[in-house]
Formats: sequence, structure tokens, C-alpha cells
Amino acid sequence: MSQDWWREAVIYQVYVRSFADSDGDGVGVGDLPGIRSRLPHLADLGVDAVWITPFYTSPMADGGYDVADYRAVDPLFGTLDDARALVSDAHALGIRVIVDLVPNHTSSAHEWFRQALTAAPGSPERARYHFRDGRGDQPPNDWESVFGGPAWTRVPDGQWYLHLFAPEQPDLDWDRAEVREEFLDVLRFWLELGVDGFRIDVAHGMVKADGLPDVGRTGQLSLLGTEPLPFFDQDGVHEIYRDWRKVLDSFPDHRIGVAEAWTPSPERTARYLRADELHQAFNFHYLTAEWDAAALRAVIDDSLAAMAPVQAPTTWVLSNHDVRRHATRYGSQARARAAALLMLALPPWPRCRPRPRGCCPTTTCGGTPPATAARPAPAPPRC
Repeated sequence: MSQDWWREAVIYQVYVRSFADSDGDGVGVGDLPGIRSRLPHLADLGVDAVWITPFYTSPMADGGYDVADYRAVDPLFGTLDDARALVSDAHALGIRVIVDLVPNHTSSAHEWFRQALTAAPGSPERARYHFRDGRGDQPPNDWESVFGGPAWTRVPDGQWYLHLFAPEQPDLDWDRAEVREEFLDVLRFWLELGVDGFRIDVAHGMVKADGLPDVGRTGQLSLLGTEPLPFFDQDGVHEIYRDWRKVLDSFPDHRIGVAEAWTPSPERTARYLRADELHQAFNFHYLTAEWDAAALRAVIDDSLAAMAPVQAPTTWVLSNHDVRRHATRYGSQARARAAALLMLALPPWPRCRPRPRGCCPTTTCGGTPPATAARPAPAPPRC
């Protein structure tokens, strides 16, 4: 493929747990050897690269997106040698390998977080995460978890720690140089093993607004990808990716970074794709557009216009493991629209007149609904 292979590549997501189980151990969980055994099939499909979901050591509180060791393969999925063999076989078939990296948070079982729980408030161990004093018996601010409820959990000594996802996924503090250096080393570890790039989970989330200010309203998940939020898409993330790009460029064969970045606009997404940052970013504005020609055209035009100044490709995303697959999603929209049109086409039902208090239980409405399966027969009105 060309130097800019990622601009036109067909990338196939492989969810490790459900793709292929090589050992038939009765657990029914996929593994790295299983993926390896299916690589010829993926090559026959014309796949240019595979994106493999997390296979690192993990308690699996969130399908492996709670990482306890970024340099080890969970025994459920195989070994580090299995990972090396998979990469080697994929390359022999002309398939590149992109692995998932989860930098916003670790597992609560990560050695760093275990150390933080036993350390004192204000210690270097706690400084790797967002530990804060509360407001009386309340959390430090009003941030909500993407998974529901407060984004804070209290520890026995009274402090709270931030987790924008599950309590088992404490957020790292990316203002700390130690955190940044750790992940630069993690990048090098997997690049030296031979992977061709990284899909960066919650790429918009590592940096939080100074002072961790309140959002000021509930239902914060509904603002994701539409409105600015103090815990997502902060300008400081771009400094991180400029450092990552230097590491990627220091390896041969055009290694890449792909941002899972939910942003309020295509223009904000384009910032992740400047020449000294990442190579691709998921276009979630396209994913969330309604199944409507005008809506899709508007998103496409806006996306192409936003990417033109940075000369970056638009990565058209229809679905992934976090959303309903597009066949189901678009099918549901189409059915809902057809039902709405049917209701508009049918004549209105006669409505009951207001009845005085004490009306007789046998009182019924006048008129008969049309005989159609689209509407059930009305029940007699209640007093």
C-alpha cells in the first residue's frame, strides 16, 4: 500500500471475546490464536487492517477497557507470544494491526491505583489520579459518569476519586509528567512488538478543565458530541498527541494514531488531525445523523469542509461496540418513520366528550375506529 495507507484503508474491528475461540475450552470466549486462525478469511474479504479491542490484563469490569497492565496479555486471551505471532501472520498476509489503547483511565486493579488507595491524601501516588476532597458529604463537583450516577466515588479516608466511566475505571491525571512518560513508554513497547497503530479510546477525555468546574446541569451524557464539557475535548489533549506523533514517526512503515474523539463540531474533530498530531478520527457526527438524505448530506458537507484545511481524511463510521449496529439503528428509524406516516394517513378517531363527575360506568364514546391492525380497539373510557 502507499505511504498514506490509512487514508483509504478498509479497517475491520475485531472484538476479541466474540470473534473466534481457538481452544474450545468450554468458556466460549474468543482469543488471540482464534483471531490468528481467521486472518486468511479477513484477507479474502479485502481487509487492509484489523482493529483489535483490548486484550490486556484486566478484571473485565468493562469488557477489557479497564486495564490492569498495559504491557501484558490477559490469560483469557492468550500470551504475549500469541500477540507477536498474530502480528507476524497478519503482516505476511498484507494486513496491518491496530490495537486499542486506553489512556484516559486504568483499572482499579492497576498497581498505581492500589498504591493510591493505601497512600495518604496529597501523596505522589494519589497525584497520578484525580483525588479530591468533597463538598461536605457531597462529591467535589456535579460531573456525571457516562455509565450513570456521579463520576466520583468516596474512599474510606473521606477523599473522592474521579471516574468518568465505571468506578472500576479511575481517571488518570494527565497533568502529571509521570503519567505522560508512562504512556510514551507503552506506545514504544507495542510499536517495537510490531503493531501498526493505535485506536485511542476516549481520546477526547484525558485533560480536564482547570479547577474541575461544575457543568451546571444534569443529563450530561446527552451533551456528548453536541456541547462543550469541562471533562471532554479540552485543548490540552493536543499537546499530548503532538508528543505521541513524534514517537509514531520515529518508527518505520508509517505507524498511525486513530482518535475516538466525541466533539461538539466537525471543526473540533479536525483539530486532532493537524499535521503534527493524529492520522484519523472517528466521524461521530456522521454516525449520529438521522437516516435522512438531507441530514446525511449536511454532515458530509460540513465534515469535508472542516477537514480540508488540515488536509486530513474523514473516517466515516457507521457503528462500533458502543452503539447499536447500523442495520438495527437505521432499521428502527425507518420503521418509526413508516409508522408515523401510516398514522398521518389514517382518519382521526372520534374523541370522547368531557363527562361530568359521577358518570355511569357503562358510558362509552361514540364512533367506531377504522378496522385496521395498525390500531387496537379502544377500551371503554373510565370515569
